[in-house]
Order: sequence, then C-alpha cells, then structure tokens
Amino acid sequence: MPFAAGYWAWEILEKRNMKFSDFVSVAAIKADLASFDKPGVIRELVLSLTAAGAVKQSDADGIVAAIMKREELGSTGIGRGVAVPHTKHASVERLVGTVGVSSEGVDFNSLDGDKVQLFFLLVSPPDRPGDHLRALENISRQLRDETFCRFLKQAKSAQDIHLLLEEADNNQFVA
Repeated sequence: MPFAAGYWAWEILEKRNMKFSDFVSVAAIKADLASFDKPGVIRELVLSLTAAGAVKQSDADGIVAAIMKREELGSTGIGRGVAVPHTKHASVERLVGTVGVSSEGVDFNSLDGDKVQLFFLLVSPPDRPGDHLRALENISRQLRDETFCRFLKQAKSAQDIHLLLEEADNNQFVA
C-alpha cells in the first residue's frame, strides 16, 4: 500500500502547475552575469549550478555541450530580452534550473534580434519530459507579464530575483 499512496501523491504533483520553487536552485541564481556571448553565458550558468551542488562538476562540460547542441537546432532566445536555454541530460535525477540577468544584454541570436538580459536555464532527465515541458510552460506564462520581466531585468541581487520568483509562484504578477 505505501507504493500506491506514494504513487497517488506523485500523480497530484504531476498534474498541478509547476512553480519556480520546484526547479530553480536558489544558490545558483546570478544577478550579474559577466559573460558577453552565448557559450559564455551558458557555461557561467551551468557552473553556477555546479557550485550550488545542483549538478556534478564532472558533468558540467557535457551539459554545456548538450545545451549548445540544442541551440544549433534554433535559438532559445525567444524575444523581448529573454532566453530559455535547456536540455535533457542523463546526469541529473530531477529537473534543475537557474536564472541569470545580464545588465548589458547578450547577443543570443534571439528571434527578434534583440540582446537578451534574462536567462532561464533548465536541465532535466531524459525520462521526465513532462517536468521539462511544465517548467517551460511556467516560464512562458510568467514572462507574459511585462512588470515581472521589467523587475527581473532591474534586479540587483540574487535575493531580489529569488523574491520575484516567489511572488510569481504566488500569482502576484499574472492576472
């Protein structure tokens, strides 16, 4: 019976909307990205995940390579100053992610041609496509709100970004 009860609880979790708190590693948030190009930003964010203990250091190069391979299929710079680089990688057991902000903006071959200031990087296990898609959907839904985007771009610290993500999780931005 414990399996059935655990399975039932997992099914409830599977069906609810994903929140930033479900996948963002708070210790990996970067309010002041130093990199000025796509590979540099991706590497900086992945290394931030390793420093936070969310991914193993030995897997960092493989994750960076997987994200860059995904970028070859088409830029994850979705426009309006936002990019969502992501990949599936066997080295992670659960969905992990981080957020980075570049005050200068980075040329990310974005769909609208503009520089990117907000980065939401995701890494998920290949056998959990539902989590991956729900995280992408949550990011997309939250980023429709201009106020949320503007506040994130103006954030001066990782704590500021974390508080904004918590407010978004509590539906304080999306109408």
